[in-house]
Amino acid sequence: MGKKNRRINKGRVSRIGNYAIPSPIIDPTSISCTTFNILAPIYKRLNHEDPSYRESDVKDYWLNRNQRILDWLLCERSTIICLQEFWVGNEELVSMYDQRLGDAGYMNFKLARTNNRGDGLLTAVHKDYFKIINHQELLFNDFGDRVAQLLHVELIAPLSQFRNSNVRQEILIVNTHLIFPHNSSLCLERLRQVYKILQYVESYQKENKLDPLPILLCGDWNGSKKGHIYKFLRSQGFVSSYDTAHQYTDADAHKWVSHRNHRGNICGVDFIWLLNPNRYRKLLNASWSEAVFGMFKYQLRRASLTEDDAFAFLKADSPGNYITYSGFCEALRQLNLIGHCNGLSVEEIQELWVQADMDGNGVLDYKEFKQRIWKASCTERGDESEETRDDDTEQTIGFNVKNAVLFPTEVEKGTWPEDYSLSDHARLTVVFSPVKMPCPRLTLC
Repeated sequence: MGKKNRRINKGRVSRIGNYAIPSPIIDPTSISCTTFNILAPIYKRLNHEDPSYRESDVKDYWLNRNQRILDWLLCERSTIICLQEFWVGNEELVSMYDQRLGDAGYMNFKLARTNNRGDGLLTAVHKDYFKIINHQELLFNDFGDRVAQLLHVELIAPLSQFRNSNVRQEILIVNTHLIFPHNSSLCLERLRQVYKILQYVESYQKENKLDPLPILLCGDWNGSKKGHIYKFLRSQGFVSSYDTAHQYTDADAHKWVSHRNHRGNICGVDFIWLLNPNRYRKLLNASWSEAVFGMFKYQLRRASLTEDDAFAFLKADSPGNYITYSGFCEALRQLNLIGHCNGLSVEEIQELWVQADMDGNGVLDYKEFKQRIWKASCTERGDESEETRDDDTEQTIGFNVKNAVLFPTEVEKGTWPEDYSLSDHARLTVVFSPVKMPCPRLTLC
């Protein structure tokens, strides 16, 4: 291994390339989080001419690779570890992770995908820094057999800036792995999966009467900064921690990658999303509708339709200058958004129609079409002030992004190293600096 990738860790600092990730052992003012799709041996092909020959067939191969993955994880010593494609179906591998992570002080939570798919998720948090308040499992029970984990934890590390204060120090952590978009219809399925996660988190907060907490969404999202998932989460107030650390904008999507997929394409799909308690949040179903309308508009523009052409397409044979519900449904069908197992449900279509029909008269005129469909976009919401306030309002913890690193380092320049063999994904680690902020009530705008 070259010097630039060598780790120096004597209980102090893990160095990756030109960046240093401070260990919380010597930096009690921060926590760190690592997300990593470790490529389940049942999916890793050893011979492209024989796709049935997998790493899971050769114990020495998968054992050695996973030992090396654990070496890296334990060297880095993140306070939170979120793994995807964890081979839950192999007892020896599960035992190895349980033992090594357990010996290092981690509490481990595992969740298999539904229908015995063989792989799943592992979320580990260090017992010296977190107390587990609750652990929930989310089974999507839909196409793709995807799942998610929700951990509600309390920081117990003696963060120096919050000693002897009444600041609440609780966090919600989500780990997930969304479906791969093998075709355009599955893009809608991935959007639906994210919507379910946010619905679940929102319901959990309401049922437990929780005021807003910091939320970390970690995992393999199988979608890039150019996609609808990215825009949808941004509209809900989430920020991409890696992009925040590097001050990247949407125009910088080409500057980093995190995955080389089975088609040989490289893309950035691994994220740690952060939502602070003081972020403005729109109604979830309104953001969902905007996201679907964004997909709707994307399909119309792919067909080279102008605004007027798109309205005429939706209007179809309507006798007036308006769009009827039946014409709207027919357009959805022609754009492949309904009419198949992953398409919009009747309830989802009706919700879209209600959002679009602003005056509730049962049809969409040109103004409603323009405002709700053609101009639809999942706009990012602005921050409230993150400065500490010393007034009488209840205070809670929030986070600033202190640093974020992808490994191997080549991916931070948008290239994929041929000699990288740990996984087909890069590992993302983010360091967060806790800050005190006012605690608003859970009222979603």
